[in-house]
Amino acid sequence: MVCADVLDRLSPFLDDELDPVASREMARHLESCSSCAAAVGQQRELRETLRRDLEYHRAPDLLRARIMRDARAAVRRDGGLSRGAPRPWRWLSAAAAVVAVAGGAWLFATLSRGRADDLTAREAVSGHVRSLMANHLTDIASTDQHTVKPWFSGKLDFSPPVTDFASAGYPLVGGRLDYMQGRPVAALVYMHRGHVINVFVWLAPGGHDGIAPAVTQQGFHVIHGTQAGMAYWVVSDLNAEELATFARMFAAPSGRP
Repeated sequence: MVCADVLDRLSPFLDDELDPVASREMARHLESCSSCAAAVGQQRELRETLRRDLEYHRAPDLLRARIMRDARAAVRRDGGLSRGAPRPWRWLSAAAAVVAVAGGAWLFATLSRGRADDLTAREAVSGHVRSLMANHLTDIASTDQHTVKPWFSGKLDFSPPVTDFASAGYPLVGGRLDYMQGRPVAALVYMHRGHVINVFVWLAPGGHDGIAPAVTQQGFHVIHGTQAGMAYWVVSDLNAEELATFARMFAAPSGRP
């Protein structure tokens, strides 16, 4: 069994849906292939994260009330309990099915959002590690926000927020162009007690302002937030509490610590 086959069968393998022969072949391959074993570990981690953090939503009360009202109206229109007319419980069963579908749609949307966020977090960590390994931390090295911010002009179709938080212990180091989500993004670089902090920023119109709790990816802490129509992903090996302090400062509407 080759790696491509293993990766194609990760989900059924973890769900114990493979036949015994295929399952044994998978297990043997994973014993000798660290790359595929890592992929299995990541898939298991993602599943545990979704089980732990996934939000479940019931259908809105307004939708439920509208469905029940329409069901009762249909019963009255068809003659109530006259011969051959649909029984009320049949309408109620249909209504319940619609509510279940609506609730399922909410669940699917939440699940899809969770998966997308997890993939983006991994991409952000990869960008952070790449900047450290390639000695390409900045394209513009400066502690002056009035130097870094104009540098992005003409390179991006938006102007990223740039603030120096040196007075709070998080000095600006500079910025660079990076590439995430299939688009060029701004990467702002800060330091705190010797720890590098990368902040990836791009346009996200229509998003609700807020900050998500820190997650851990490959030993790094990642915090995602949205502010004033822009998405940002903060990545560092700094502890989660201090990184959250920085993320809140970065997201402050005033742009001040």
